[in-house]
Parts: sequence; C-alpha cells; structure tokens
Amino acid sequence: MKTDDFNYDLPKELIAQTPLKKRDASKMMVLDKETGEFEDKNFVNLIDYLNKGDTLVLNDTKVIPARLIGNKTDTGAVIEILMLKDLGNDEWECLTKPAKRIKVGTTVKFSDELSCECIFCGEDGIRKYKFKYGGIFLEILDRLGEMPLPPYITEKLKEKDRYQTVYAKNVGSAAAPTAGLHFTNDYIDKIKQKGVNIAYVTLHVGLGTFRPVTVEDVTKHDMHSEYYVLDCKTADLLNETRKNGKKIIAVGTTSTRVLETIADENGLFKAQSGNTKIFIYPGYKFRGIDALLTNFHLPKSTLIMLISALAGKDNVLKAYDHATQEKYRFFSFGDCMFIK
Repeated sequence: MKTDDFNYDLPKELIAQTPLKKRDASKMMVLDKETGEFEDKNFVNLIDYLNKGDTLVLNDTKVIPARLIGNKTDTGAVIEILMLKDLGNDEWECLTKPAKRIKVGTTVKFSDELSCECIFCGEDGIRKYKFKYGGIFLEILDRLGEMPLPPYITEKLKEKDRYQTVYAKNVGSAAAPTAGLHFTNDYIDKIKQKGVNIAYVTLHVGLGTFRPVTVEDVTKHDMHSEYYVLDCKTADLLNETRKNGKKIIAVGTTSTRVLETIADENGLFKAQSGNTKIFIYPGYKFRGIDALLTNFHLPKSTLIMLISALAGKDNVLKAYDHATQEKYRFFSFGDCMFIK
C-alpha cells in the first residue's frame, strides 16, 4: 500500500482560510460506506441520521495557545516553538523551528515572565524543554501564545475561540478536533432532545494527527503517541448503546482513535487512559464506531487513510473528487462529511 494511493488534486482556493460566520452553516457530504453513494447536504441535517438511543461521541480537549515566538538568550536568534505534549513537572515536548539552533542547555526567552531550557534533542525538530515562569502558566500562555493554526491557513484568526469547540474542557491540545467546530450549544441540545446520547472522550491532539506521511510504504509510517482518556460513565454509556443495538457515532478522527484504541473484539469498552499510537489504514477492522462525522483531509495524510479504512479508498476518492467539483471548503475551517 503506497502513500501516493491516497493523493488527490485540490485547488488551493478550496482550502478554507477563515471560519464561517455561523459554526453550523457548513455543507455536509453524506457518504454511504457500504455502497459508495453520496449526496450533498448541510451540517444541520446531521440530526436526520441520528436515532433515539444512538450515542454521539465528542472529543472535549481544549487547545492551548501553543505557538510561542522567542529568542535564544546567547545569540538573540528567533525561535518558534509549538508545544505538543505536557510531560509533567513543567516539561513539554515541542516542535522547534529552526531546530538545528537548539542544543541541550539552550535557553529560549519569550518574555520577562516566561523562558524555557532544552533538556533533550529528538529527531524531526522535536525538542523537550523545561519551562520557567512567574505566575500562572496557562494565564501567561493566554497572553503570549498564539493559536497553533496549521501551516495551510495563512490568514490571521480574529477570534481565538473559533479554533475551539464550544464544549472544549480539558486543556492540552496543540490542534483543534476540527469536526467538532461545526457544533453549537443549541444544536447539541436539539440532538439531546431527540433522545440521542452525548458522550465525551479526551484526546490531546499532537504531532501524531497532523504529521505528514513521508515514507513510500504506508505500513512503515511511525505514528507519534497522543494522550487519551475515556471515563467510567462514558464506557458504561457506550456499552449500553451496544447492548441495545444502537449506533456509536464518532465526531472526528480523534474520537475515533480513542474508541478504536479501547474497544475489544466485541466492541465493548472499559474506562482507560494512556497514550495511543494507533494508525488506522485500509484493512483495519473497526470495532468501536459505526459512523463518523469528519472534515475533509489533506492528501496522503493519516486521516484520509483512516476514513478510507472505514468507507473504502475508491469511495472516498470519488467523493473527494465530487467535493472539489462542487467547491466544498477543505480542511480545518472547511465543510464536513458524514460517513454512515
């Protein structure tokens, strides 16, 4: 299985640079994973595909303003750091540019109240830092940090909250679980009123989700680990859903990866937390989910491989070709797809 098998042509103008004025105003393509048939709908039609007793699973991670720009204390060189994973004890795994300028012992200063010292040098721009600060760390980040928008978004985000789901709760992500950006509190209430269960898991999005696949052979790609949590309440609800013959619908590939990490061969769940490196590509047998709401993903990415495993690569690429012809908006601030 080659990485190039998951490529497609995307006109640059279809990459959404800004969010729509209304979160729930996006278009939604509905793809039948069994037949490959698809139809054009709107996100607000999602509720039509949900039934009483089904469970919709959302990732409640909260994005931190994880992009910091500072200077090396010895030379003044400008350094950009993207905070990826909280290692505890004020230590963070970070992506660094330019990484070659950072050695163990190098200090980067962001302001009089925040600096960090490199304590480990890894590959592919990865460095580990010990942060030093005066005051409350997250408050300092709110003042100094920028939302870590993907590199394909070149316009400045006017409102930080638009790169955050309305239900974001647990701080720790370096990127938003973008399928969840379409939801409003009112729409979630409307779904609940239909008798659909709402469940929450946490996966702190890090390098594993958006790191490009650079190897020719898909199976040789090494996923970066990401921290997840699924609690007892959610496990019980998911198991009850299974017992009643109802569907589990994941919102986003991040929720999917949590559920597929934990589900056993019978599709049952138990409370669990830890780090997952699960890499889902065609040939994978899904145990945790029955349907998926997701955005449109980058060519040759692990995410398009995941949805190809669920719906079939040919079906997905045909649907994507239609999406480009119909001028759907792609990627983080773009439209969505419901795979049923």
